[in-house]
Amino acid sequence: MASLATRPAPAAGRTDRAGTGLLTARTADAYEELLGQVTHDVAERFRTVRAPSVGPDRRHLERLVDAADLDGPGVGDAAALEEADALYAGHAVWFHHPSYLAHLNCPVVLPAVAAEAMLAAINTSVDTYDQSLVATLMEQRLVRWTAGRIGFPAGDGVFTSGGTQSNLQALFLARARAERAAGEDRAALLPRLRVLSTEAAHFSVSRAATLLGLREDAVLTVPVDAAGRMDVAALSTALAALAETGERAMAVVATAGTTDRGIIDPLPEIADAVRAHDAWLHVDAAYGGGLLLSRTRRRLLDGIERADSVTVDYHKTCFQPVSSSALIVRERADLAATAHHADYLNPAAEAASEDAEPNQVDKSLQTTRRFDALKLWTTLRSLGPDAIGDMVDAVCDLADEVREMLAEDPDLHVLGTTDLSTVIFRFRPEGLDDARADALQPLIRRILFHSGRAMVARTTIDGTPWLKLTLLNPEATPLDVAAVLDLVRATGRGLLAGSRLAATEGAR
Repeated sequence: MASLATRPAPAAGRTDRAGTGLLTARTADAYEELLGQVTHDVAERFRTVRAPSVGPDRRHLERLVDAADLDGPGVGDAAALEEADALYAGHAVWFHHPSYLAHLNCPVVLPAVAAEAMLAAINTSVDTYDQSLVATLMEQRLVRWTAGRIGFPAGDGVFTSGGTQSNLQALFLARARAERAAGEDRAALLPRLRVLSTEAAHFSVSRAATLLGLREDAVLTVPVDAAGRMDVAALSTALAALAETGERAMAVVATAGTTDRGIIDPLPEIADAVRAHDAWLHVDAAYGGGLLLSRTRRRLLDGIERADSVTVDYHKTCFQPVSSSALIVRERADLAATAHHADYLNPAAEAASEDAEPNQVDKSLQTTRRFDALKLWTTLRSLGPDAIGDMVDAVCDLADEVREMLAEDPDLHVLGTTDLSTVIFRFRPEGLDDARADALQPLIRRILFHSGRAMVARTTIDGTPWLKLTLLNPEATPLDVAAVLDLVRATGRGLLAGSRLAATEGAR
Protein backbone atom coordinates (compact mmCIF):
# COMPACT_ATOMS: atom_id res chain seq x y z
CA MET A 1 0.00 0.00 0.00
CA ALA A 2 1.08 3.55 -0.63
CA SER A 3 2.03 5.58 2.41
CA LEU A 4 -0.64 7.70 4.08
CA ALA A 5 -0.15 10.62 6.42
CA THR A 6 -1.37 9.56 9.84
CA ARG A 7 -0.89 10.86 13.33
CA PRO A 8 1.91 9.33 15.42
CA ALA A 9 0.99 6.65 17.92
CA PRO A 10 0.53 7.99 21.47
CA ALA A 11 3.39 7.38 23.84
CA ALA A 12 3.14 4.19 25.88
CA GLY A 13 0.93 4.57 28.94
CA ARG A 14 -0.65 7.84 27.73
CA THR A 15 -4.34 8.15 26.88
CA ASP A 16 -4.95 10.64 24.07
CA ARG A 17 -8.70 11.26 23.87
CA ALA A 18 -8.24 13.30 20.69
CA GLY A 19 -6.32 10.50 19.00
CA THR A 20 -8.41 7.38 19.62
CA GLY A 21 -8.71 6.44 15.96
CA LEU A 22 -12.51 6.46 16.08
CA LEU A 23 -14.51 7.28 12.97
CA THR A 24 -16.05 10.64 13.85
CA ALA A 25 -16.58 14.04 12.27
CA ARG A 26 -12.99 14.84 13.19
CA THR A 27 -11.60 11.84 11.28
CA ALA A 28 -14.00 11.83 8.32
CA ASP A 29 -11.32 13.11 5.93
CA ALA A 30 -8.83 10.50 7.11
CA TYR A 31 -11.51 7.81 6.73
CA GLU A 32 -12.18 8.86 3.16
CA GLU A 33 -8.49 8.80 2.29
CA LEU A 34 -7.81 5.53 4.09
CA LEU A 35 -10.72 3.69 2.48
CA GLY A 36 -9.81 5.12 -0.89
CA GLN A 37 -6.34 3.62 -0.59
CA VAL A 38 -7.68 0.25 0.59
CA THR A 39 -10.20 0.20 -2.25
CA HIS A 40 -7.44 1.00 -4.74
CA ASP A 41 -5.21 -1.77 -3.42
CA VAL A 42 -7.97 -4.39 -3.39
CA ALA A 43 -9.03 -3.38 -6.89
CA GLU A 44 -5.44 -3.86 -8.01
CA ARG A 45 -5.53 -7.36 -6.55
CA PHE A 46 -8.63 -8.10 -8.60
CA ARG A 47 -6.93 -6.75 -11.71
CA THR A 48 -3.79 -8.80 -11.29
CA VAL A 49 -4.53 -12.14 -9.56
CA ARG A 50 -3.90 -15.01 -11.96
CA ALA A 51 -5.03 -17.95 -9.82
CA PRO A 52 -7.43 -18.68 -6.96
CA SER A 53 -4.55 -18.46 -4.47
CA VAL A 54 -0.79 -18.25 -4.22
CA GLY A 55 -0.82 -21.71 -2.68
CA PRO A 56 1.79 -21.52 0.11
CA ASP A 57 1.84 -24.27 2.71
CA ARG A 58 0.25 -23.88 6.13
CA ARG A 59 3.55 -23.79 8.02
CA HIS A 60 4.63 -20.75 5.99
CA LEU A 61 1.36 -18.96 6.74
CA GLU A 62 1.63 -19.79 10.43
CA ARG A 63 5.08 -18.21 10.53
CA LEU A 64 3.78 -15.04 8.85
CA VAL A 65 0.88 -14.77 11.29
CA ASP A 66 2.99 -15.49 14.38
CA ALA A 67 5.51 -12.83 13.36
CA ALA A 68 3.03 -10.03 14.10
CA ASP A 69 3.49 -8.48 17.55
CA LEU A 70 -0.08 -8.10 18.79
CA ASP A 71 1.05 -6.81 22.19
CA GLY A 72 3.41 -4.12 20.92
CA PRO A 73 2.72 -0.42 20.35
CA GLY A 74 0.47 0.54 17.46
CA VAL A 75 2.14 1.02 14.09
CA GLY A 76 -0.44 3.47 12.71
CA ASP A 77 -3.26 3.13 10.19
CA ALA A 78 -1.17 3.03 7.03
CA ALA A 79 1.32 0.45 8.26
CA ALA A 80 -1.39 -1.75 9.75
CA LEU A 81 -3.31 -1.78 6.49
CA GLU A 82 -0.16 -2.35 4.46
CA GLU A 83 0.40 -5.43 6.62
CA ALA A 84 -3.23 -6.55 6.16
CA ASP A 85 -2.86 -6.21 2.41
CA ALA A 86 0.33 -8.26 2.36
CA LEU A 87 -0.75 -10.85 4.91
CA TYR A 88 -4.47 -11.30 4.21
CA ALA A 89 -5.14 -10.09 0.67
CA GLY A 90 -1.82 -11.47 -0.54
CA HIS A 91 -2.75 -14.96 0.66
CA ALA A 92 -6.52 -14.93 0.26
CA VAL A 93 -8.64 -17.35 -1.73
CA TRP A 94 -10.18 -15.49 -4.66
CA PHE A 95 -13.68 -16.78 -5.34
CA HIS A 96 -14.13 -14.61 -8.42
CA HIS A 97 -11.36 -16.43 -10.28
CA PRO A 98 -12.77 -18.89 -12.85
CA SER A 99 -10.46 -21.65 -11.60
CA TYR A 100 -12.09 -21.57 -8.15
CA LEU A 101 -14.63 -24.40 -8.39
CA ALA A 102 -14.61 -25.86 -4.89
CA HIS A 103 -17.17 -24.86 -2.27
CA LEU A 104 -20.38 -22.86 -2.03
CA ASN A 105 -18.54 -19.53 -2.20
CA CYS A 106 -19.64 -17.06 -4.84
CA PRO A 107 -18.19 -13.91 -6.37
CA VAL A 108 -20.06 -10.88 -5.10
CA VAL A 109 -21.88 -8.08 -6.89
CA LEU A 110 -20.55 -4.52 -6.73
CA PRO A 111 -23.55 -2.78 -5.11
CA ALA A 112 -23.47 -5.27 -2.23
CA VAL A 113 -19.74 -4.70 -1.65
CA ALA A 114 -20.30 -0.93 -1.56
CA ALA A 115 -23.22 -1.39 0.84
CA GLU A 116 -20.99 -3.53 3.05
CA ALA A 117 -18.62 -0.59 3.46
CA MET A 118 -21.54 1.67 4.32
CA LEU A 119 -23.06 -0.61 6.96
CA ALA A 120 -19.66 -1.34 8.53
CA ALA A 121 -18.90 2.36 8.96
CA ILE A 122 -22.29 3.30 10.37
CA ASN A 123 -22.30 0.14 12.52
CA THR A 124 -26.04 -0.24 12.97
CA SER A 125 -27.32 -3.05 15.15
CA VAL A 126 -30.79 -4.18 14.12
CA ASP A 127 -31.80 -5.81 17.38
CA THR A 128 -34.00 -2.95 18.62
CA TYR A 129 -35.71 -0.17 16.72
CA ASP A 130 -34.12 2.61 18.75
CA GLN A 131 -30.70 1.42 17.54
CA SER A 132 -31.65 1.04 13.91
CA LEU A 133 -34.71 3.05 12.85
CA VAL A 134 -35.11 2.67 9.08
CA ALA A 135 -32.72 -0.30 8.97
CA THR A 136 -35.26 -2.39 10.86
CA LEU A 137 -38.00 -1.38 8.42
CA MET A 138 -35.81 -2.18 5.42
CA GLU A 139 -34.95 -5.64 6.76
CA GLN A 140 -38.60 -6.36 7.51
CA ARG A 141 -39.54 -5.32 3.98
CA LEU A 142 -36.94 -7.71 2.54
CA VAL A 143 -38.22 -10.52 4.77
CA ARG A 144 -41.75 -9.92 3.48
CA TRP A 145 -40.41 -9.80 -0.09
CA THR A 146 -38.66 -13.15 0.37
CA ALA A 147 -41.74 -14.63 2.03
CA GLY A 148 -43.79 -13.50 -0.96
CA ARG A 149 -41.34 -15.18 -3.35
CA ILE A 150 -41.66 -18.40 -1.35
CA GLY A 151 -45.45 -18.23 -1.26
CA PHE A 152 -46.00 -17.18 2.37
CA PRO A 153 -48.45 -14.24 2.05
CA ALA A 154 -48.54 -13.75 5.83
CA GLY A 155 -44.98 -14.88 6.44
CA ASP A 156 -42.29 -13.35 8.59
CA GLY A 157 -38.70 -14.04 9.50
CA VAL A 158 -35.33 -12.61 10.34
CA PHE A 159 -31.88 -12.30 8.82
CA THR A 160 -29.25 -14.62 10.28
CA SER A 161 -25.52 -15.27 10.03
CA GLY A 162 -25.99 -18.26 7.71
CA GLY A 163 -27.77 -21.52 7.02
CA THR A 164 -26.48 -23.18 10.19
CA GLN A 165 -28.15 -20.56 12.39
CA SER A 166 -31.28 -20.50 10.24
CA ASN A 167 -31.64 -24.28 10.52
CA LEU A 168 -31.05 -24.15 14.28
CA GLN A 169 -33.79 -21.58 14.76
CA ALA A 170 -36.18 -23.52 12.52
CA LEU A 171 -35.77 -26.65 14.62
CA PHE A 172 -36.07 -24.59 17.79
CA LEU A 173 -39.46 -23.37 16.57
CA ALA A 174 -40.40 -26.93 15.63
CA ARG A 175 -39.54 -28.09 19.14
CA ALA A 176 -41.67 -25.29 20.61
CA ARG A 177 -44.65 -26.36 18.51
CA ALA A 178 -44.18 -30.00 19.55
CA GLU A 179 -44.12 -28.96 23.20
CA ARG A 180 -47.34 -26.96 22.82
CA ALA A 181 -49.06 -29.83 21.04
CA ALA A 182 -47.94 -32.45 23.56
CA GLY A 183 -48.82 -30.36 26.59
CA GLU A 184 -46.35 -32.20 28.77
CA ASP A 185 -43.13 -31.54 30.63
CA ARG A 186 -40.17 -30.83 28.34
CA ALA A 187 -37.90 -33.25 30.18
CA ALA A 188 -40.35 -36.08 29.52
CA LEU A 189 -40.97 -35.08 25.90
CA LEU A 190 -37.42 -34.47 24.61
CA PRO A 191 -36.32 -38.14 24.58
CA ARG A 192 -39.28 -38.97 22.31
CA LEU A 193 -38.77 -36.22 19.73
CA ARG A 194 -37.36 -37.18 16.34
CA VAL A 195 -36.13 -35.25 13.30
CA LEU A 196 -36.24 -36.91 9.89
CA SER A 197 -33.92 -36.00 7.03
CA THR A 198 -31.78 -37.71 4.41
CA GLU A 199 -28.10 -38.47 4.72
CA ALA A 200 -27.50 -35.60 2.30
CA ALA A 201 -29.03 -33.03 4.66
CA HIS A 202 -26.62 -30.42 5.98
CA PHE A 203 -24.68 -31.43 9.09
CA SER A 204 -26.18 -28.44 10.93
CA VAL A 205 -29.44 -30.42 11.27
CA SER A 206 -27.77 -33.01 13.52
CA ARG A 207 -25.86 -30.32 15.38
CA ALA A 208 -29.07 -28.37 16.02
CA ALA A 209 -30.77 -31.48 17.40
CA THR A 210 -27.92 -31.89 19.87
CA LEU A 211 -28.01 -28.24 20.91
CA LEU A 212 -31.77 -28.50 21.46
CA GLY A 213 -31.33 -31.34 23.93
CA LEU A 214 -32.64 -34.16 21.78
CA ARG A 215 -31.26 -37.67 22.08
CA GLU A 216 -28.03 -38.50 20.31
CA ASP A 217 -29.94 -40.74 17.89
CA ALA A 218 -32.86 -38.33 17.46
CA VAL A 219 -32.12 -37.56 13.79
CA LEU A 220 -33.44 -40.45 11.69
CA THR A 221 -32.08 -40.96 8.20
CA VAL A 222 -34.66 -41.36 5.44
CA PRO A 223 -33.42 -43.32 2.40
CA VAL A 224 -33.01 -41.64 -0.98
CA ASP A 225 -33.75 -42.78 -4.51
CA ALA A 226 -31.11 -43.39 -7.18
CA ALA A 227 -30.85 -39.66 -7.92
CA GLY A 228 -30.29 -38.76 -4.25
CA ARG A 229 -33.79 -37.40 -3.52
CA MET A 230 -35.72 -38.26 -0.39
CA ASP A 231 -37.77 -41.44 -0.82
CA VAL A 232 -41.29 -40.27 0.09
CA ALA A 233 -42.65 -43.79 0.57
CA ALA A 234 -39.85 -44.47 3.06
CA LEU A 235 -40.61 -41.16 4.80
CA SER A 236 -44.30 -42.10 5.18
CA THR A 237 -43.34 -45.50 6.56
CA ALA A 238 -40.95 -43.91 9.08
CA LEU A 239 -43.55 -41.38 10.21
CA ALA A 240 -46.16 -44.10 10.70
CA ALA A 241 -43.69 -46.23 12.67
CA LEU A 242 -42.96 -43.33 15.02
CA ALA A 243 -46.64 -42.82 15.70
CA GLU A 244 -47.05 -46.49 16.60
CA THR A 245 -44.18 -46.47 19.11
CA GLY A 246 -45.27 -43.28 20.88
CA GLU A 247 -42.33 -41.28 19.57
CA ARG A 248 -43.06 -37.93 17.95
CA ALA A 249 -41.89 -36.56 14.62
CA MET A 250 -40.83 -33.09 15.70
CA ALA A 251 -39.74 -32.05 12.21
CA VAL A 252 -38.98 -33.26 8.72
CA VAL A 253 -36.12 -31.45 6.98
CA ALA A 254 -36.27 -31.44 3.20
CA THR A 255 -33.31 -30.09 1.27
CA ALA A 256 -33.65 -27.79 -1.74
CA GLY A 257 -30.11 -28.08 -3.01
CA THR A 258 -27.96 -30.72 -1.32
CA THR A 259 -24.37 -29.66 -0.75
CA ASP A 260 -22.81 -32.42 -2.85
CA ARG A 261 -25.21 -33.20 -5.67
CA GLY A 262 -27.30 -30.02 -5.78
CA ILE A 263 -30.45 -32.14 -5.62
CA ILE A 264 -33.88 -30.85 -4.60
CA ASP A 265 -36.08 -33.22 -2.61
CA PRO A 266 -39.67 -33.80 -3.92
CA LEU A 267 -41.27 -31.00 -1.92
CA PRO A 268 -44.99 -31.43 -2.79
CA GLU A 269 -44.97 -35.15 -1.97
CA ILE A 270 -42.98 -34.58 1.23
CA ALA A 271 -45.50 -31.92 2.30
CA ASP A 272 -48.34 -34.41 1.80
CA ALA A 273 -46.61 -36.99 3.98
CA VAL A 274 -45.71 -34.51 6.71
CA ARG A 275 -49.19 -33.00 6.97
CA ALA A 276 -50.69 -36.45 7.52
CA HIS A 277 -48.62 -36.70 10.72
CA ASP A 278 -48.77 -33.07 11.89
CA ALA A 279 -44.99 -32.56 11.89
CA TRP A 280 -43.12 -29.35 11.20
CA LEU A 281 -41.75 -29.17 7.65
CA HIS A 282 -38.54 -27.22 7.23
CA VAL A 283 -37.00 -26.71 3.79
CA ASP A 284 -33.28 -26.01 3.82
CA ALA A 285 -32.93 -23.93 0.65
CA ALA A 286 -29.61 -22.42 1.64
CA TYR A 287 -28.21 -23.46 -1.74
CA GLY A 288 -31.35 -23.60 -3.87
CA GLY A 289 -32.97 -20.42 -2.61
CA GLY A 290 -31.61 -18.45 -5.56
CA LEU A 291 -34.13 -20.30 -7.73
CA LEU A 292 -36.81 -18.09 -6.17
CA LEU A 293 -35.57 -15.43 -8.60
CA SER A 294 -35.11 -17.66 -11.63
CA ARG A 295 -37.37 -17.08 -14.63
CA THR A 296 -36.77 -20.60 -15.98
CA ARG A 297 -36.20 -22.87 -12.96
CA ARG A 298 -38.52 -21.52 -10.24
CA ARG A 299 -40.75 -24.59 -10.81
CA LEU A 300 -38.07 -26.73 -9.16
CA LEU A 301 -39.15 -25.20 -5.84
CA ASP A 302 -42.85 -25.96 -6.31
CA GLY A 303 -44.21 -27.11 -2.97
CA ILE A 304 -41.91 -24.92 -0.89
CA GLU A 305 -44.92 -22.75 -0.06
CA ARG A 306 -46.29 -25.65 2.00
CA ALA A 307 -43.35 -25.64 4.41
CA ASP A 308 -43.51 -24.18 7.90
CA SER A 309 -40.07 -22.62 7.58
CA VAL A 310 -37.42 -22.06 4.92
CA THR A 311 -33.71 -21.29 5.06
CA VAL A 312 -32.34 -19.02 2.32
CA ASP A 313 -28.66 -18.10 2.01
CA TYR A 314 -28.35 -14.96 -0.10
CA HIS A 315 -24.57 -15.29 0.21
CA LYS A 316 -24.64 -18.46 -1.88
CA THR A 317 -26.81 -17.90 -4.93
CA CYS A 318 -27.72 -14.22 -4.69
CA PHE A 319 -24.04 -13.22 -4.92
CA GLN A 320 -23.92 -11.38 -1.60
CA PRO A 321 -20.90 -10.97 0.69
CA VAL A 322 -20.89 -13.20 3.76
CA SER A 323 -22.94 -13.07 5.83
CA SER A 324 -26.44 -12.81 4.43
CA SER A 325 -29.02 -15.48 5.26
CA ALA A 326 -32.59 -15.58 6.52
CA LEU A 327 -35.07 -17.85 8.22
CA ILE A 328 -38.55 -17.33 6.81
CA VAL A 329 -41.69 -18.79 8.46
CA ARG A 330 -45.14 -19.25 6.98
CA GLU A 331 -46.97 -18.19 10.16
CA ARG A 332 -45.75 -15.08 11.96
CA ALA A 333 -47.07 -16.37 15.30
CA ASP A 334 -44.57 -19.25 15.29
CA LEU A 335 -41.73 -16.78 15.88
CA ALA A 336 -43.17 -15.91 19.30
CA ALA A 337 -41.30 -18.88 20.77
CA THR A 338 -38.04 -16.99 20.19
CA ALA A 339 -39.06 -13.90 22.17
CA HIS A 340 -37.32 -13.10 25.44
CA HIS A 341 -37.82 -9.76 27.14
CA ALA A 342 -35.32 -7.78 29.18
CA ASP A 343 -36.15 -4.49 30.90
CA TYR A 344 -32.96 -2.85 29.63
CA LEU A 345 -33.65 -3.77 26.01
CA ASN A 346 -37.20 -4.78 25.03
CA PRO A 347 -39.50 -4.63 28.06
CA ALA A 348 -42.50 -6.94 27.88
CA ALA A 349 -44.89 -4.15 28.86
CA GLU A 350 -43.80 -2.04 25.88
CA ALA A 351 -44.01 -5.02 23.51
CA ALA A 352 -47.66 -5.48 24.48
CA SER A 353 -48.66 -1.91 23.65
CA GLU A 354 -50.59 -1.05 20.49
CA ASP A 355 -47.79 1.17 19.21
CA ALA A 356 -44.94 -1.15 20.13
CA GLU A 357 -41.63 -0.54 18.43
CA PRO A 358 -40.64 -3.31 15.97
CA ASN A 359 -37.81 -4.78 18.03
CA GLN A 360 -36.39 -7.66 15.98
CA VAL A 361 -34.51 -9.11 18.92
CA ASP A 362 -37.95 -10.50 19.77
CA LYS A 363 -37.64 -12.96 16.87
CA SER A 364 -33.89 -13.51 16.59
CA LEU A 365 -31.51 -15.87 18.38
CA GLN A 366 -28.94 -13.06 18.22
CA THR A 367 -28.99 -9.79 20.12
CA THR A 368 -26.42 -7.55 18.46
CA ARG A 369 -26.87 -8.13 14.73
CA ARG A 370 -25.39 -6.47 11.64
CA PHE A 371 -27.61 -4.75 9.08
CA ASP A 372 -26.72 -7.36 6.47
CA ALA A 373 -30.05 -6.79 4.74
CA LEU A 374 -28.67 -3.54 3.29
CA LYS A 375 -26.50 -5.52 0.86
CA LEU A 376 -29.43 -7.41 -0.62
CA TRP A 377 -31.59 -4.28 -0.64
CA THR A 378 -28.96 -2.37 -2.62
CA THR A 379 -28.48 -5.27 -5.02
CA LEU A 380 -32.19 -5.56 -5.76
CA ARG A 381 -32.52 -1.81 -6.30
CA SER A 382 -29.42 -1.74 -8.52
CA LEU A 383 -29.81 -4.88 -10.62
CA GLY A 384 -33.38 -6.03 -10.10
CA PRO A 385 -34.37 -9.60 -9.15
CA ASP A 386 -34.54 -10.85 -12.75
CA ALA A 387 -30.84 -10.09 -13.27
CA ILE A 388 -29.93 -12.10 -10.17
CA GLY A 389 -32.17 -14.94 -11.35
CA ASP A 390 -30.45 -14.89 -14.72
CA MET A 391 -27.09 -15.25 -12.95
CA VAL A 392 -28.43 -18.28 -11.08
CA ASP A 393 -29.59 -19.76 -14.37
CA ALA A 394 -26.17 -19.08 -15.89
CA VAL A 395 -24.34 -21.23 -13.33
CA CYS A 396 -26.93 -24.00 -13.63
CA ASP A 397 -26.61 -23.89 -17.43
CA LEU A 398 -22.84 -24.08 -17.06
CA ALA A 399 -23.16 -27.23 -14.96
CA ASP A 400 -25.29 -28.80 -17.69
CA GLU A 401 -22.66 -27.92 -20.30
CA VAL A 402 -19.85 -29.35 -18.20
CA ARG A 403 -21.75 -32.58 -17.68
CA GLU A 404 -22.23 -32.88 -21.44
CA MET A 405 -18.53 -32.18 -21.90
CA LEU A 406 -17.65 -35.06 -19.58
CA ALA A 407 -20.23 -37.51 -20.90
CA GLU A 408 -17.76 -39.11 -23.34
CA ASP A 409 -14.53 -38.35 -21.47
CA PRO A 410 -12.40 -41.51 -21.17
CA ASP A 411 -10.66 -40.33 -17.97
CA LEU A 412 -13.26 -38.35 -16.01
CA HIS A 413 -16.56 -39.98 -15.02
CA VAL A 414 -19.66 -38.13 -13.79
CA LEU A 415 -21.93 -39.27 -10.97
CA GLY A 416 -25.69 -38.90 -11.39
CA THR A 417 -27.36 -35.61 -12.16
CA THR A 418 -27.98 -32.22 -10.52
CA ASP A 419 -30.76 -29.65 -10.16
CA LEU A 420 -28.37 -26.80 -9.50
CA SER A 421 -24.71 -26.16 -10.29
CA THR A 422 -22.57 -28.98 -8.93
CA VAL A 423 -20.78 -31.68 -10.90
CA ILE A 424 -19.57 -34.82 -9.10
CA PHE A 425 -16.86 -36.69 -11.00
CA ARG A 426 -13.67 -38.68 -10.60
CA PHE A 427 -10.48 -39.44 -12.43
CA ARG A 428 -10.54 -43.07 -13.49
CA PRO A 429 -8.91 -43.89 -16.82
CA GLU A 430 -9.58 -47.24 -18.42
CA GLY A 431 -7.82 -50.13 -16.72
CA LEU A 432 -7.46 -48.42 -13.34
CA ASP A 433 -8.87 -50.50 -10.49
CA ASP A 434 -11.28 -49.05 -7.93
CA ALA A 435 -8.84 -49.10 -5.01
CA ARG A 436 -6.19 -47.12 -6.87
CA ALA A 437 -8.80 -44.71 -8.23
CA ASP A 438 -10.12 -44.16 -4.69
CA ALA A 439 -6.64 -43.29 -3.48
CA LEU A 440 -6.02 -40.83 -6.31
CA GLN A 441 -8.99 -38.50 -5.80
CA PRO A 442 -7.86 -36.78 -2.54
CA LEU A 443 -4.29 -36.63 -3.84
CA ILE A 444 -5.38 -34.81 -7.00
CA ARG A 445 -7.37 -32.28 -4.98
CA ARG A 446 -4.50 -31.70 -2.55
CA ILE A 447 -1.90 -31.18 -5.27
CA LEU A 448 -4.11 -28.66 -7.07
CA PHE A 449 -4.87 -26.90 -3.78
CA HIS A 450 -1.21 -26.53 -2.83
CA SER A 451 -0.32 -25.33 -6.31
CA GLY A 452 -2.87 -22.52 -6.07
CA ARG A 453 -3.63 -22.94 -9.79
CA ALA A 454 -7.11 -24.40 -9.34
CA MET A 455 -9.43 -25.42 -6.53
CA VAL A 456 -11.87 -28.30 -6.65
CA ALA A 457 -13.64 -29.96 -3.73
CA ARG A 458 -13.73 -33.57 -2.61
CA THR A 459 -16.48 -35.67 -1.08
CA THR A 460 -17.38 -39.29 -0.35
CA ILE A 461 -20.67 -40.80 -1.50
CA ASP A 462 -21.65 -44.33 -0.49
CA GLY A 463 -18.07 -44.97 0.55
CA THR A 464 -16.53 -43.89 -2.76
CA PRO A 465 -14.30 -40.77 -3.02
CA TRP A 466 -15.23 -38.22 -5.69
CA LEU A 467 -14.12 -34.79 -6.83
CA LYS A 468 -16.64 -31.97 -7.00
CA LEU A 469 -17.08 -28.79 -8.98
CA THR A 470 -19.32 -26.16 -7.40
CA LEU A 471 -20.08 -23.66 -10.14
CA LEU A 472 -21.16 -20.31 -8.72
CA ASN A 473 -19.43 -17.86 -11.03
CA PRO A 474 -21.83 -16.66 -13.74
CA GLU A 475 -18.92 -15.23 -15.74
CA ALA A 476 -17.03 -18.54 -15.89
CA THR A 477 -17.17 -20.30 -19.26
CA PRO A 478 -17.00 -23.94 -20.36
CA LEU A 479 -13.45 -23.22 -21.52
CA ASP A 480 -12.52 -22.02 -18.02
CA VAL A 481 -13.87 -25.24 -16.51
CA ALA A 482 -12.23 -27.34 -19.23
CA ALA A 483 -8.86 -25.83 -18.29
CA VAL A 484 -9.34 -26.97 -14.69
CA LEU A 485 -10.41 -30.44 -15.84
CA ASP A 486 -7.24 -30.61 -17.93
CA LEU A 487 -5.25 -29.89 -14.75
CA VAL A 488 -7.15 -32.66 -12.94
CA ARG A 489 -6.40 -35.08 -15.75
CA ALA A 490 -2.73 -34.09 -15.98
CA THR A 491 -2.30 -34.35 -12.21
CA GLY A 492 -3.92 -37.78 -12.13
CA ARG A 493 -1.78 -39.05 -15.00
CA GLY A 494 1.32 -37.60 -13.34
CA LEU A 495 0.54 -39.49 -10.15
CA LEU A 496 0.05 -42.70 -12.10
CA ALA A 497 3.31 -42.22 -13.97
CA GLY A 498 5.13 -41.56 -10.72
CA SER A 499 3.76 -44.68 -9.09
CA ARG A 500 4.72 -46.80 -12.08
CA LEU A 501 8.24 -45.36 -12.01
CA ALA A 502 8.51 -46.07 -8.29
CA ALA A 503 7.31 -49.64 -8.85
CA THR A 504 9.88 -50.12 -11.61
CA GLU A 505 12.69 -48.71 -9.50
CA GLY A 506 11.66 -50.93 -6.60
CA ALA A 507 11.78 -54.04 -8.77
CA ARG A 508 15.42 -53.45 -9.75
